Amino acid sequence: MPRKILVLSAAVGAGHLRAAEAVELALRELAPQDEIRNLDVLTLTNAMFRRVYGSAYIDLVNKLPHVLGYFYDMLDQPPSPYKRSDRLRQLVQRLNLGKFLDLLTSIEWDAVVNTHFLPAELIAGLKKQGKFAPPQLTVTTDFETHRLWSNEPCEHYFTATPEGAIYLGHWGVPREKISVTGIPIHPWFRAPLDRGECRAKHGLAGDRPVVLQLAGGFGVGPIEKIFRAIQEIAAPLDLVVVTGKNEELRMRLKGLPTEPRHRVKILGFTAEMHEWMAAADVVVTKPGGLTSSEALASGLAMVIVNPIPGQESRNSDHLLEQGAAIKVNAVATLSYKLGSLLADPARLQKLQGNAKRLGRPEAAFDVAKKVLEFADAFRGTKQTASV
Repeated sequence: MPRKILVLSAAVGAGHLRAAEAVELALRELAPQDEIRNLDVLTLTNAMFRRVYGSAYIDLVNKLPHVLGYFYDMLDQPPSPYKRSDRLRQLVQRLNLGKFLDLLTSIEWDAVVNTHFLPAELIAGLKKQGKFAPPQLTVTTDFETHRLWSNEPCEHYFTATPEGAIYLGHWGVPREKISVTGIPIHPWFRAPLDRGECRAKHGLAGDRPVVLQLAGGFGVGPIEKIFRAIQEIAAPLDLVVVTGKNEELRMRLKGLPTEPRHRVKILGFTAEMHEWMAAADVVVTKPGGLTSSEALASGLAMVIVNPIPGQESRNSDHLLEQGAAIKVNAVATLSYKLGSLLADPARLQKLQGNAKRLGRPEAAFDVAKKVLEFADAFRGTKQTASV
């Protein structure tokens, strides 16, 4: 009988969904006979909860990022059954995710994988009540972890870094229940690509530096200001901008004047990000966990701009400490800092080498192999119990 494995995420930013997709694809490659279902839990709730939990996140990123940072720090505190904010949050989640809870209990799953803490917390609640037996495994999606990722009972956790594992241990997770795998990224990033071939395929002549500007999956942040600032660099560039699913932003950028010394390409959503990263010398981006992990796997130096307070500011710290990135604190200095980096090939190569050293292109497969082990072990216990 094929194994039944459920991969769960939540559309709070694009990274959790991309991590879930990476795990799903790795599972399908390793176990093509199995039944793998990938689900965004917010599709099983009402429009109001989906708006507050998902869409409001994007609004805060654009308008009040420091509010996100405040809540990030506030929630990274010891949990308590007597803490009113925790009890209220858990009650609201249970009331608004009844369809999801029904899905969990109506099918005999062999394992469940979470790439967001929302379903992990709900499943842990069911496990405490004896209402859900299959193993759940949780994949963190930033370089550091947070208290909300610790949801016991949980059979196994995956972290991006040893530091992330230590912090989960601080919240009481036994070290033997944690694997340091890196953040799961698309299987496309497993195979090394030839830079020259990728440049030729995408119309890049290779006679000047290639700068890749990313706007994230939803195209948020001061993208236009960054776009203009990069073009202030005196030396000719190939500038490639990816606006993700924000078609309005893509059209707006295409309508802006460009400096004639630069060659500019503006793309929307692309399924060839691995090729664009292989073609580039440097990426200008926010340090989301998934985007950063893709850049590291590609050996791509990063220029960090406008990190969201909280998880992205901590991601930024990690990348800077490891020598894989530089950080621009104000868009007004971007052209100076990026221009200086591109004019110093030895420094750029050092950043690229450090990025390659940190890259974990096999992360999704390392996670998937462990998931299959837990699924098999659970099936074995069921068979033993039925004898």
